[in-house]
Amino acid sequence: MQPSRSVDEYINAAEYWQKELKTLRKILTSTPLQEDWKWGAPCYTAAGKNIVGMGAYKSYFGLWFFQGALLTDDHQVLINAQRGKTKALRQWRMYSAADIRPPIIKGYVDEAIRLAREGREIAPARKQPVVIPPELAKALQANQSVARAFEKLRLGLQREYASYISEAKRIDTKRRRIEKILPMITAGMGLNDRYRNTGKRNPNG
Repeated sequence: MQPSRSVDEYINAAEYWQKELKTLRKILTSTPLQEDWKWGAPCYTAAGKNIVGMGAYKSYFGLWFFQGALLTDDHQVLINAQRGKTKALRQWRMYSAADIRPPIIKGYVDEAIRLAREGREIAPARKQPVVIPPELAKALQANQSVARAFEKLRLGLQREYASYISEAKRIDTKRRRIEKILPMITAGMGLNDRYRNTGKRNPNG
């Protein structure tokens, strides 16, 4: 499937939760937020800041508040889906149309916009060098074209690949994963690009 290039394409191509995505979009566009398209997904901005993203996966759909850690979260709906990795981002996962509560969503959006206009934010951690696991380093050394493609990737994508190999416990698992990702690196893809653009979850993520 070709990567989506707009919010309309993203929703129409989503395998799951199309109706719910349309409902969320209607809510978000009724606020002062500006609709945008970033990183292969719908993104909504205000005051020049990214406020909230929207997306869907097989088992859930929902919103991603870029500075969600600053929100009051009176309804206890926000989670940190990547503890130890994300400081500011918080997800609001929904599992049915009944979970879409427009007044509450608008309240969270209003608070997020206010904080952005006040200049409140949690700054990202200073970029640390990517630690390449030995198995991946060896594979890159053996194929210079893949190594050059890897060097052109954003640091965040490089980290995704490095973590994907490091997290494998068995040598044969590492080997299979390396065989899988080398063509993706050559194509300039991120590890999760195909899942971001199809609305599917990464089975290894």
